[in-house]
Amino acid sequence: MQGSGQEEEEGDGDVVMPDATDDSSEEGEDDEEEERRIREGFIVDEDEDEEEEEEEEAPRKRKRRKREEETLEEDDLQLLEENTGGNFKRKSRLTRLRRRDSASPPAASSSRRREVVESSEDDLDNEGSRQAPDIRNIWDDDRRGDDEDDEMSDFIEYSDEEEGGVAMNEEAREARREEKRQEQVRRKKARGARPELAGIDANAWDEIHEVFGDGHEYDWALIGDDEGEYEEDHFKSEMKYQDVFEPSEIRKRMLTEDDDLIRAQDIPERMQLANSSLAQSSTLSMHRKLTDDELGGAAMWVTTRLSTRKNRDFFSPDGIYQHLKGALVMAVTFALRQIFIEEYEVPYIWAHKRDHISHFDVHDIRSRFELLSLNELWRINSLGQKYRSLTERRKALTASYSRLQIKDEYYEDEIQEQIDSVEVVADATEWLSMKYKDQKEDAVADFRFHDDEEPEVKKRKMPSRISAYEVTKKSIVSKLAQGFGIAPHQVVLNFLASHHVHFIDDQEVVPLAYAEQYEDSDPTKAQSPEELLRKARMILATELGKDPLLRIQIRKLFKEEARVTVEPTERGITKIDENHPYFNFKYLYQKHVNEMLDSAQFLHILAAEAEHLVTVTVSIPADVKSTFERKLLDAFSSDNFSEAAKAWNAERSRVIREVMEQHLLPAGTKWAREYIREEVEDCLALRCSDELRSRIDVGPYLTRELRYGEFASSVLAISWGKGDPHKDPITLVFVDEAGRMREHTKIDNLHDQDNKDEFIDLVKRRKPDVAVIGGFTIATLKLMHLVKQLFGGDLGVPDEHGRDTNNEQAFDIPAIYVQDDVARIYQHSKRAADEFSALPPTAKYCVGLARYVQSPLNEFAALGSDISAISFDEDNQHMIPKDKLLVAFEQVIVDITNKVGVDINRAVTDPYHQHLLPFVCGMGPRKAQVLVKKIASQGGTLVNRDQFIKGGLLTTKIFLNAVGFLRIIQDRDPKPLKYRPEDENAPDPLDDTRIHPEDYELARKMATDALELDEEDIHDEHPSHVVTLIMNDKEKDRKLLELNLDEFAISLYEANHDQKRHTLNVIREELQKPFSEKREKFRLPTDSAILTMLSGETSKTLTIGLIVSALVFRISRESVIVRLDSGIEATIDADLLTDSSQNPYDVVKKGQTLTAIVIETRFDLDHDEVSIKLSTRPKDLADGDRDFRRVPYDKYWDHARYSKDQEMLARKKRAETDRTRRVIKHPNFHNFNTAQSEAYLEKQQRGDVVIRPSSKGINHLAVTWKVDEKLYQHIDVTELNGDPTGQTVGGQLVVDATHTYADLDELIVNHVQAMARRVEELMAHEKFKHGSEDELHLFLKNFLAANPAKSMYGFTLNRKRPGHLSLCFLANKNSTVQTWPIRVAPEAYYLFDAAAVGVPELCDAFKVR
Repeated sequence: MQGSGQEEEEGDGDVVMPDATDDSSEEGEDDEEEERRIREGFIVDEDEDEEEEEEEEAPRKRKRRKREEETLEEDDLQLLEENTGGNFKRKSRLTRLRRRDSASPPAASSSRRREVVESSEDDLDNEGSRQAPDIRNIWDDDRRGDDEDDEMSDFIEYSDEEEGGVAMNEEAREARREEKRQEQVRRKKARGARPELAGIDANAWDEIHEVFGDGHEYDWALIGDDEGEYEEDHFKSEMKYQDVFEPSEIRKRMLTEDDDLIRAQDIPERMQLANSSLAQSSTLSMHRKLTDDELGGAAMWVTTRLSTRKNRDFFSPDGIYQHLKGALVMAVTFALRQIFIEEYEVPYIWAHKRDHISHFDVHDIRSRFELLSLNELWRINSLGQKYRSLTERRKALTASYSRLQIKDEYYEDEIQEQIDSVEVVADATEWLSMKYKDQKEDAVADFRFHDDEEPEVKKRKMPSRISAYEVTKKSIVSKLAQGFGIAPHQVVLNFLASHHVHFIDDQEVVPLAYAEQYEDSDPTKAQSPEELLRKARMILATELGKDPLLRIQIRKLFKEEARVTVEPTERGITKIDENHPYFNFKYLYQKHVNEMLDSAQFLHILAAEAEHLVTVTVSIPADVKSTFERKLLDAFSSDNFSEAAKAWNAERSRVIREVMEQHLLPAGTKWAREYIREEVEDCLALRCSDELRSRIDVGPYLTRELRYGEFASSVLAISWGKGDPHKDPITLVFVDEAGRMREHTKIDNLHDQDNKDEFIDLVKRRKPDVAVIGGFTIATLKLMHLVKQLFGGDLGVPDEHGRDTNNEQAFDIPAIYVQDDVARIYQHSKRAADEFSALPPTAKYCVGLARYVQSPLNEFAALGSDISAISFDEDNQHMIPKDKLLVAFEQVIVDITNKVGVDINRAVTDPYHQHLLPFVCGMGPRKAQVLVKKIASQGGTLVNRDQFIKGGLLTTKIFLNAVGFLRIIQDRDPKPLKYRPEDENAPDPLDDTRIHPEDYELARKMATDALELDEEDIHDEHPSHVVTLIMNDKEKDRKLLELNLDEFAISLYEANHDQKRHTLNVIREELQKPFSEKREKFRLPTDSAILTMLSGETSKTLTIGLIVSALVFRISRESVIVRLDSGIEATIDADLLTDSSQNPYDVVKKGQTLTAIVIETRFDLDHDEVSIKLSTRPKDLADGDRDFRRVPYDKYWDHARYSKDQEMLARKKRAETDRTRRVIKHPNFHNFNTAQSEAYLEKQQRGDVVIRPSSKGINHLAVTWKVDEKLYQHIDVTELNGDPTGQTVGGQLVVDATHTYADLDELIVNHVQAMARRVEELMAHEKFKHGSEDELHLFLKNFLAANPAKSMYGFTLNRKRPGHLSLCFLANKNSTVQTWPIRVAPEAYYLFDAAAVGVPELCDAFKVR
């Protein structure tokens, strides 16, 4: 061998092969030098600072790149083949070891190579037993794959016959094979995780070790790089959908973290939301459950706020249900427990627990009385949420009080007991903050850790009154305030007790003399006794005005006695005329608050106020105010009769006046406005929800009795669109009983015989139960008439005698109209586009009509948040906040959905029916979504309700809420099968009833008793086998009615105190007819509603006496046919065209627009006729329609103010009429008023002029010129000896005593332009500052602050007096800014009376003064 061990050590990585011909000494030297450089780059002494590490970072990276780029050369591979006998093929460049996420297998680094093949004979002999534990550990860590997938399978070709070029005997070969088998077993264990390293056997591992070493030679240099890469991969977050999709899209698809939480929690979804689930972005509610300890207080709080009727009937001494008030409180308590502790929704309580909200007397079972209605349950739900919020606020207030670490007996004994609203919580918080602000700051300051930095506390800017209070409270004046002899909270207690619980300590001296004791000895800081008393009064007034108990009393007073007064603004006087909707309350005067709670008037008042048309005053009557004020003064006054006591009482009277005017009355007004607004919004929302209930609490339109499993009739929907015979075809859509569209076609008209035949053929094939007609214009009436003719058998084909022939078979199919507002929204909705992308909009509209006939509930439920676009109160609905409206609508849909029930199997398979599922009790959009997916994954069909729990489809609480409303329709003719108790998929007839599973045993017991069976008769059958028997029994009604349910209910109550009387009635009804229809019959729209739907006309737009615009459409000798804007045709008889009878052809022409008055209206939609008669006679139009269009005024009307404003408007109108329009030939003359002239000059240059008429009379002119941006001077010019007609300018033009001109041009040049030049000259001066006078003041103060030894002055425009300027100066930093006026005249500037012909002279005049 060549090369000793010494050479190997010096080479440090040089490969030395036996019989090698090339000398390695140079390589060793090169490698040694390279090793030294690398170590300098990688090894860092511990005492080196961070800067050196940063400097070494770049070369370190370069070394790594260099190390990665180096590979084995061709001659190195040849040497390896010669000395090992192996076959080394170069498949690709070898790179350094890759990390575990690399796509290709790792290979050993070849830079700075150490000896990788030992060349001694001893090493060759022991080659079979050598191991490379380190490198095997690197590649064995669960990363090996199959042999076939190994990318390095051809990297080393190994021969069994040779091992390192040395022949092996049979024993050695056998031992080698055994070792390979063991290695293969070991590799297979990790093959699943590392497919890229499969196929490398044990010999190959040894070979790799011999060639590349164990892979750890340069760990000292690689450790930093590896750790960095590992940390980068370790902390690299996985890709989530939040990183890809827009947040709005995630919210829309309900995939946020909040949505996941709502889905996971075993709480009804609507209880987890802070707003309606119909809203586009629902928010998660963070409220907690109520506790048992809070339930009693909640019940009393809620009960007293249910309604005024409940309070009158149950809690007044003469109430008709006064004896049941205890039962009412218990019923409210039960409802609150069910909702806020047990977490059951309102429909569950109403359907399954109604006995607990009813009065149940065991001794008089028939006296059962429902204490709470369904609407009152929803009211309890709403009030309970408010009470829960109140308790949380109270706890936060208690915690704040505890942190103050003080004991205030007045707060603990008096205020805490009265905290029953969020307003009182806010008042108490403000009161504590005011009274204990110093302690509050100390408490916050003490709550810090030792190593916390001083926090930068951003203090809110408090109101000025409180700020002044804080300053004064810390001064000596607080001692003076104590001299009033009684504390503020004692005054309040006296007021509440109506007598003196606390007495006043009178002073012996009068207030002024007493105040002199607190004057400051420093004359520069001294304040007058009057000022000290004023500040003392302010302290007392503030503390009284902020007292929570006093504020409770003023709110109570406003709630009972408040009056609302409205006054129009100057703009509102002219804008709100007699036809304006706001005219009703334009002069509203002292209307009682209670009379405003049940109408939308106050919301319209607030809207008018927002438009700056009116001002609103909410106040209490003077006598009520004086009574309250006098009572408060009595609680504060002394009973002594001395002169000092009288003087102090006078001061106390001033305090009370300040309390009332500055604190209590403003607070009461603000609260009353919000109170009225909230009450009115709630009232209107309830009214709109009642309208919705009347629309959806109806069954499908039926012409026959539905069979079991059917839900609706089949419908043929027909529409002509806009009804243009040249453009719009007639669209026909047939929808089957399940709401699926089965056929869609178009026909051009119903006049041609071919089209009629096609229509008749469709009707014969499909046999619809009902036809619904809809459209967007009044032409739909013609379509309805044609359809009725065809259904009646009249084909309209004349026979040989000219008579119409009738169809052999008439169709007994009703043709109806329905409300189409939902269908109009549906035709343009995304839902329609997803369902019927190929259909035109009119066909989608027809689908919406047909489905509405089948189920109004389903159509409204599918609208989602778009339901707020449906108008239920045309005039007022837009005034209600959308969130409040959606909550009210959601409650109605939830009620009716649970009243009807939802077929769960149909909901899973039918996306249209699926819209009802979120409104099932306990469910919501998210829970319904996941339920459908779970059922679909388990086969898509449920056999019984037990599968909801056993299949993990619903959590326990949601199951209990929802299960009674989820029906599983059963086969009415089941094949008789032997019942097996272990069969979990056996159907149960009770699962297709409204009976809750908790009452199944009662139902089975009732069925058994009705059939008079014993348990032995049915013990081998399904538990509900008796239910099947009674349901199929032809005499079931008689047998069930014979049961004495009263005795059954009494026995249940006596045994277990179960209240089940109403439940037993429900069970009997369900056994008789499961899920029977409890809704009212389908309501068809009224004639007026149909007319509005087709034309848009209402009683406000089309009624007798109104003047309308009409277009002449057809003319005959007897009449003129006209068309209104809405498309309705009307008739004007010939004798009604003019006062004198004339030929219509001589009076009007086709296409002419006429003004006419409505004299007759007749709507006969049963015969598809609308008859409108008009008149255009001048004598009929003379009186106009003001009386018909006038908005009636409120009964609380201020007639005196109205008359006064009407007289003022009349005077203005007369003045405008009397004023002659002047025409003066001059380029600068315009007939403008003040606002018009300023608007005209806004875009002109400075100095431009407008000459215009003057409002002072015909001998006056007004001259307006532009001084600066948004600054204009108006000059009054008098004409001496002017033209009496006002058409020309004559005589002299007098501006003032010293300025007279001969004509307008001289006036402009010598007066206006002369002043404009002087203004321009002064504005160009260095001391002139643009902007307001306040900005100049600030500039002067800043200049003096920087230059204390100087004084400074400057000029600016006087924007309050156009044409004047202001000279402002500051003598020194301690003085105040002085302002002197400068008047600009054509000949000079005037500083006071001193004239200055130029700016330098003006500056000199200032300095001289």
